[in-house]
Amino acid sequence: MKIRTRGTGDPEVAVVGAVHGDEPCGARAIERLLASDVEFERPTKFVVANEEALERGVRFVDVDLNRVLPGDPDAEEHERRLAARLVREVEGCFALGVHSTRSFDEPFGVLANPTDRKREAFRRTAVERVVDTTGLSQGRCVDQPEFIDVEVGPQGTEQAVEQAERCVRSFLAAVGAIPGDARPTPTDYYEVTEIEEKRPDGEYQFLARNFSKVEGGETYARRDGEDLVADEPFWPVLASADGHDTILGYRARLVGEL
Repeated sequence: MKIRTRGTGDPEVAVVGAVHGDEPCGARAIERLLASDVEFERPTKFVVANEEALERGVRFVDVDLNRVLPGDPDAEEHERRLAARLVREVEGCFALGVHSTRSFDEPFGVLANPTDRKREAFRRTAVERVVDTTGLSQGRCVDQPEFIDVEVGPQGTEQAVEQAERCVRSFLAAVGAIPGDARPTPTDYYEVTEIEEKRPDGEYQFLARNFSKVEGGETYARRDGEDLVADEPFWPVLASADGHDTILGYRARLVGEL
């Protein structure tokens, strides 16, 4: 884990990249920001979390770091030990994690257990959509009390790095850590209602578009050549044929503005 700080005093804000080693955009965005001449008005900590997985170009070494928080410093698995350190490093900070996806090519926010602080930060961060994943699973960064995430894409591209840097800069401006335009902007708010699992031996095609409404009776995907038809309307989120080994994606509902 690589830690760097800017500003004077104990860090109050944190940015975390490379929770997954096959998502290098966060680490690269941090490098770009720290190489710039930006002035920090609040003490800020930058964390490149899973350096070993990042060097190998794999999602994780032993287990998914974003499923095992708060971790265990005495665990055998690399990521469980790393999770315990990550929780310690961001304690007392309002933190932004940077992830990337193959399912969508525009940045969006992810949170759980929303608070006024989280909502306000996202209204002023460079995303047009925010997804509430409360109760979806346990052990993720966003399940921590003062943690929010952004997803950028497409994964592995220069576009993802550029989006990541823009989101980090706008988040830091939103929380007063660096100068910048942090005016609130309209932000659509979605709530996840269901996880759609894959069959282990299935071959999938995803036909719909993420964040576009799928009507009841509409074919949104195919499994082994057979149409998958929506039984009721929903909005797909993080859905793709090859983005995840066991999950086709999430079903959500559009609540309105954040």
